[in-house]
Amino acid sequence: MGGFIHHILDAPTWLVLLIAGGVVFVEDALFVGFVVPGETAAILAGVAARLGHAPLWAVMVTVVLAAIVGDSVGYEVGRHVGPRILAWSVLDKRRQRLDDAQDFLARRGGAAVFLGRWVAFFRAVMPALAGTARMPYPRFLAFNAAGGLAWGVAVVLAGYAAGASYATVESKLGKDGAVVVLALALGAYAVHAIRKRRREAAESAASGTAGPAKRRDEPADPA
Repeated sequence: MGGFIHHILDAPTWLVLLIAGGVVFVEDALFVGFVVPGETAAILAGVAARLGHAPLWAVMVTVVLAAIVGDSVGYEVGRHVGPRILAWSVLDKRRQRLDDAQDFLARRGGAAVFLGRWVAFFRAVMPALAGTARMPYPRFLAFNAAGGLAWGVAVVLAGYAAGASYATVESKLGKDGAVVVLALALGAYAVHAIRKRRREAAESAASGTAGPAKRRDEPADPA
């Protein structure tokens, strides 16, 4: 984590944008968001903007566009080879979460695309699942663009706000100390997010889904 932070915070403007945009794009496009830290890259790019390494507007535009385009690529991947991807044995450990995502998409349609953007695992798989379910692309794009815009601006601004604390710590402890503090903060955020998702999953399993879920071979509801 520390090395990843150094790479972004010490990079020139073009590299900050390239790293942030590239990581966000790959997270959404290639069905690997559960191992690629797109949200972390976007937050760190916001920190870099606060420290003067890149214009804030450029970071937000890059992250938002990468999110929207990455999701669109993920949709096409799902549309063309989705069933084969879902059959991969490497996904067996995440089969329950995939089932949850498919059920959520079946119940909520386009709204699931927007809301899924805010949960790391759903953010990675929802575009491909929407393509597999043959959601009409114009509907997908509308919710994808809205989610990408809201999420991209929110996480970059969160990083920008965190940059003020980073600068304060750096002035007292030096850059290495500030990086350690930021890494610990991001680690704590990740642990909190994971625990929250597990708690929500446990509560959902205990209470059952709200209303009968549709079969996965039925088309998604219009949102």
